[in-house]
Amino acid sequence: MLKNSPVELIAGVITLLVAFTFHEFAHAWTATRFGDDTPRLYGRLTLNPLSHLDMMGSLMLLFTGFGWAKPVPINPRRIQQHSRAALMLVALSGPAANFILALLASIPLRFGWVVSSAPLVDFFPTPYQFLIYFLLTNLGLMLFNLIPLPPLDGDEVLSFFLPPAMQRSWDNVRPYGPYILLALLILGPMVGLSLIDKVLRPAIITLAQILLGGFL
Repeated sequence: MLKNSPVELIAGVITLLVAFTFHEFAHAWTATRFGDDTPRLYGRLTLNPLSHLDMMGSLMLLFTGFGWAKPVPINPRRIQQHSRAALMLVALSGPAANFILALLASIPLRFGWVVSSAPLVDFFPTPYQFLIYFLLTNLGLMLFNLIPLPPLDGDEVLSFFLPPAMQRSWDNVRPYGPYILLALLILGPMVGLSLIDKVLRPAIITLAQILLGGFL
């Protein structure tokens, strides 16, 4: 969650432009590779951030710690013609893109190519500050999207691994997935069950420490 800091605001804006864009582009590119031209027809097979960003979702990420971009439209029937795993791989490609971005950000930090220093300009993040923020945000987006509830990517990942009998039961739950997710995010903290603070944030820190070699 952003503080009232120009440094964090600038780092956040740059990060979401890159993180959301690559996440959605990965979905579009993977779907296209499986023979579905729907993303291309809707102008989503692009690295132009304006094609992917959702205003409300971007603001939510900046000021609450979770957010969303415009979902990439796909035709599941065309994708599933290739294999049972195809739809799962399309869903998984978005979080995978965020992990790759986090991994790339961790390399100069882990090897000491970028170190903590005082900013030359008070309101602009140093390379170290930006890379830390970029790393944590991309790990957060990856983990958040892997939550196994619609409309998040984790729903399709879970669906792939469920046996047929459980899949039928899960299909009955799926229509309520967005409401369950909203309840967890909004009502959960009121009863001490904050999904972000209790589950996601510790997981983000643990993964970041692994990528950075134990320090953060």
